[in-house]
Amino acid sequence: MFDHLDGAVIPTGFDVPVEPLRRAAHYTGEPGCIAAARSFAARFLDQLRTEWCAAIDDRADGELLLVVSELVTNADRHSDGPYILELEGTDIAVTVSVYDSSVALPRPFPRDPERVGRHGLEIVYALASEVIAERVPVGKRVCALMALAD
Repeated sequence: MFDHLDGAVIPTGFDVPVEPLRRAAHYTGEPGCIAAARSFAARFLDQLRTEWCAAIDDRADGELLLVVSELVTNADRHSDGPYILELEGTDIAVTVSVYDSSVALPRPFPRDPERVGRHGLEIVYALASEVIAERVPVGKRVCALMALAD
């Protein structure tokens, strides 16, 4: 458990939470959904800092928000329905999962600095330690495992 003194979180020597922190949000694809998903992820990271005493540096924070943006943007552009952002994390890693209604699995394009656009999945693969895309009964799920420390 933790004592809270003037907003500071101080470990007391007891166990940290046993279950990962899990949160999910549903988006309709209306304007502003991508920004809302980034805000949702930022609040999730703040909660990890508080509840798990996760030491999340600015680099990991920015990279996770970028991966959320890219995956949600892909779901927004390539599916014909709502999508779900699911985050699961501990003090060392966060799994970002996005479910959408399209059954078409994303495919990364070969690196091409001359190409304009279509670099989103390339960015996700570069930042995540693991990326999985799979079909689910309602469409597909794309997951990216993000380490919070080097």
